[in-house]
Amino acid sequence: MIDPASVVTGARQEFALADVPMPPEAPSKYDRLIASASGGDPAITIVAHPCDESSLRGAVEAMSMGLIVPVLVGPLAKIRAVADQHGLSLEGCTLVDAPHSHASAAQAVALIREGKGELLMKGSLHTDELMREVAAAATGLRTARRISHVFIMDVPGHAETLFITDAAINIFPTLDDKRDIVQNAIDLWAGIGLGVPRVAILSAVETVTTKIPSTIEAAALCKMADRGQITGGLVEGPLAFDNAIDPEAARIKGIVSPVAGQAQILVVPDLEAGNMLAKNLTFLAHADAAGIVVGARVPIVLTSRADSLRTRLASCAVASLYAKALRRAAAVPAV
Repeated sequence: MIDPASVVTGARQEFALADVPMPPEAPSKYDRLIASASGGDPAITIVAHPCDESSLRGAVEAMSMGLIVPVLVGPLAKIRAVADQHGLSLEGCTLVDAPHSHASAAQAVALIREGKGELLMKGSLHTDELMREVAAAATGLRTARRISHVFIMDVPGHAETLFITDAAINIFPTLDDKRDIVQNAIDLWAGIGLGVPRVAILSAVETVTTKIPSTIEAAALCKMADRGQITGGLVEGPLAFDNAIDPEAARIKGIVSPVAGQAQILVVPDLEAGNMLAKNLTFLAHADAAGIVVGARVPIVLTSRADSLRTRLASCAVASLYAKALRRAAAVPAV
């Protein structure tokens, strides 16, 4: 039988607890990145075809937070109509007319080549349209490096930001491609001020076996790091996902390494594995997945139409921080 007095006492305790002020929630990993990038000297950003609400709002909001200075490239009448319809002010934006999405992509890339922007940002056009112009041999933004994509994951319950690469551009990268993919991610991590990264080369198992070719490539990448072909990070592999991010899993497997159990950059064997990993974290662990493309002349903000405003801002923040790092590096005279 329930004692009424205990119910009253419990209720009093509940009300008393409700009156106790709760400590303020710690800023998320994305919030810290956005705060780091805000203000100062924002990166001039060429936005290709921002002709829907999400892409235009992302650019305008990023401008209002001091992350970027947008140059909007696309059909001017359509951009202005979207702004009017959704109450977005274009004050502070530069507008460049282009008749359609393909022309917008070509014009945006041309502006970067002319030195008129430090970042390139995808609007409402298809990714293929933009990347076709970026990758064009004669008129694009290619460098000696392989172009690759990095997801910047904010996973609830996980203490650190996670990079996952490449889950969006290189389908079945070769060993040479993977060397560039790893170096691109390391340079991005260091460039946005996160220090020296711990890099895990992922496979299904943590032992080298001819039955799983990705384990052999992982071992080769580690030797490349030993010989100075990959620099700036601690590289370990092959590692399975569990012993890459969980210290107890690494301990049980007997893996002694500064990377195992505490990896910050996860390098996947191929696009299929990376895409499934990133989407599992997004939809099952409720992680946010910002993303940028690196290895081109400038960082490229490659957002999805399904991205939230917060994710778009985080992508802009990471790209802006990296663009500023590249700007500083370019200003240092060669020895």
